[in-house]
Amino acid sequence: MAPVVHGWEQVAAATDQGASQFRDGEYLGVEDISKYVTPELAYIVRIERAKAKVGGQSVVSPVTLRATMIMRPEDGVWKIVHRHADPITIARPAASVIQQ
Repeated sequence: MAPVVHGWEQVAAATDQGASQFRDGEYLGVEDISKYVTPELAYIVRIERAKAKVGGQSVVSPVTLRATMIMRPEDGVWKIVHRHADPITIARPAASVIQQ
């Protein structure tokens, strides 16, 4: 399970570590599922698609993530203040959450 991180230094380190697991990849695009915007806050839920060599694998594989981002405006620019992504892109039975 990935650790929860706080603050820019921890977020940057976690992002670098995660990115190091993917190479020789290609961004394929996103499918926006839902979004909502107010003057103070916005969110977007999307499916992100790419292909890459994952971990130590030598073959390029599809990578699909369900991602949720929460944003707020800072000095006139929207900034991501929270992001969560996981590989759950299809419905799963409730028992799938049981850890062995």
